[in-house]
Amino acid sequence: MDYFKEYDLIIVGAGHAGCEAALASARMGTATLLLTLNLDTIAQMSCNPAIGGLAKGQIVKEIDALGGEMGQNIDKTGIQFRMLNTKKGPAVHSPRAQADKKEYQFAMRQVLETQEGLDVIQAMTTNILVDGKRAMGVISQTGMCYKAGAVILTTGTFLSGLIHIGEISFPGGRGGELPAVGLSDNLRELGFEMKRLKTGTPPRLNGRTIDYSKLQAQPGDDLPLPFSHKTSRITQEQLPCFITYTNPATHQIIRESLDRSPLYTGRIKGVGPRYCPSIEDKVVRFSEKERHQVYLEPEGRETTEVYANGLATSLPEDVQIRFLEAIPGLEKARMIRPGYAIEYDFAPPTQIKPTLETKLIENLYFAGQINGTSGYEEAAAQGIMAGINAVLKLRGQGPFILDRSEAYIGVLIDDLVTKGVNEPYRMFTSRAEYRLLLRQDNADARLMSYGYRFGLVSEQAYLRLQARESQVEQEINRLESTRLNPHQTKALGIELKEPISLVQLLRRPEVNYHDLDKIGQNGRHLSPLVCTEIETRIKYEGYIKRQMVQVERFKKLEGRIIPPDLDYDQITGLSCEGREKMGRIRPLSLGQAARIPGLRSADISVLLIHLERFRRKKSE
Repeated sequence: MDYFKEYDLIIVGAGHAGCEAALASARMGTATLLLTLNLDTIAQMSCNPAIGGLAKGQIVKEIDALGGEMGQNIDKTGIQFRMLNTKKGPAVHSPRAQADKKEYQFAMRQVLETQEGLDVIQAMTTNILVDGKRAMGVISQTGMCYKAGAVILTTGTFLSGLIHIGEISFPGGRGGELPAVGLSDNLRELGFEMKRLKTGTPPRLNGRTIDYSKLQAQPGDDLPLPFSHKTSRITQEQLPCFITYTNPATHQIIRESLDRSPLYTGRIKGVGPRYCPSIEDKVVRFSEKERHQVYLEPEGRETTEVYANGLATSLPEDVQIRFLEAIPGLEKARMIRPGYAIEYDFAPPTQIKPTLETKLIENLYFAGQINGTSGYEEAAAQGIMAGINAVLKLRGQGPFILDRSEAYIGVLIDDLVTKGVNEPYRMFTSRAEYRLLLRQDNADARLMSYGYRFGLVSEQAYLRLQARESQVEQEINRLESTRLNPHQTKALGIELKEPISLVQLLRRPEVNYHDLDKIGQNGRHLSPLVCTEIETRIKYEGYIKRQMVQVERFKKLEGRIIPPDLDYDQITGLSCEGREKMGRIRPLSLGQAARIPGLRSADISVLLIHLERFRRKKSE
């Protein structure tokens, strides 16, 4: 059966990647269809009820600058907001917010259902409709054929999902939900390589049975900062989280039960996340540690359900009950959902281009956990990029690719397509070479021009950004030209022998921008965001200039474009391994080629010589 309406773009899956892809597509004026297994679990938070965190917060701000929805949605539905790493430099400051889990879902669903140009339908996709090597739509489990010019798969952990709790295993895409059946086999039939990954989640607890008097409260920030440029301020009341710790008694219970753990009996075949291990994995791998932190997070305002962050496990239910009873504050806590591990299929991301279009099937895009990533934020970032690029491709326009010097999103996608994954990929600030330039507080300045160009950011918002940047420049110029006599700095407890400019004064580690109020030199009333940007640029000027020089070198390598149809087998001097790796990855530039793992520097030199000869021959 053919559905009565044809679309420009179909998105399969309404998790965080699918939501952003669908909204970007529809807002760019494209007729869009979003297919989901269950309308009631749109934007479901399968794991911890939080958005942002280390490096992830930067990604959310970047999604927002491009015109995405995640930042605005968490601003509306967050129940606690914190800026992490504030004792360190601004390069690693990262916003994080606890979400009201159900309110976040309902708010995102409302945005999707009221978006002009977007249809949302509940259906299980089992096949990609292909004409030759070109995607033309999808077929549902009931045989309905939905046709479109392009397709984006954002399938999360649902592809042939298998849930493990102790000795019990059963099919599932998430706890209590059915897996996506058939689509993995179809992708294999189309020629894609599919592998297995594993992730896990902790037990959920009844908050009324927790003894909070034994726990350490973790409040939100006094002045919470929003994620979205559309949010003026956070006004809702914040809820506290709580901290407790495991102990030797907890660890002993876990060790005695390892023979019942699917992780250690070999029943789980998929590779798990190294940076978010299960509690049994932590107890074994870090046996010298006497305790591990447990972060208790409320799942919402209208529920007593609590997420026990740090206790991800696939141990049997009875063992989970026993080790919870051995944790301070949780002695009488009642588990209302057990923790579990889930295995699922993914497509190694070296099979996609930097646009997230697959190399094998034209106009078919992969985004989110199907590419081997973990986390809502990484998925949403891929979703908006896939949505934008699919629309641009349908319009016959050039691709939109962010490089590593522009955004964490650029780092994320470049890592995926160039290096591939052998475990669930998680973003860290350490992955970004230019993280001082990629701060959470300047995401708008870096990326909003793109969102405005694609029609995803309003002209009003873009003009506000330009006015803010102008304020920063004008104030820095004033600070550079204003000089103080030695007696003027005494109010700050600073003794000087010679005059000093306000910029020189602000470079001192003990002085911040607001200290200028004490000497009547703050100039004018500026927003906190502008003040932070001014202070960061001045205090880190030397480091920023150094990174800018590194970026220029990086861009020279990125500017050495490699022809997409280059035949590596015909390049004399390349090693067999070099031919195989570059032929498989098909790097777009010399810089990307240099980042391919295991590629020898000699192969890069041979490639450079070949490209130079090609350039000279072409110019002749």
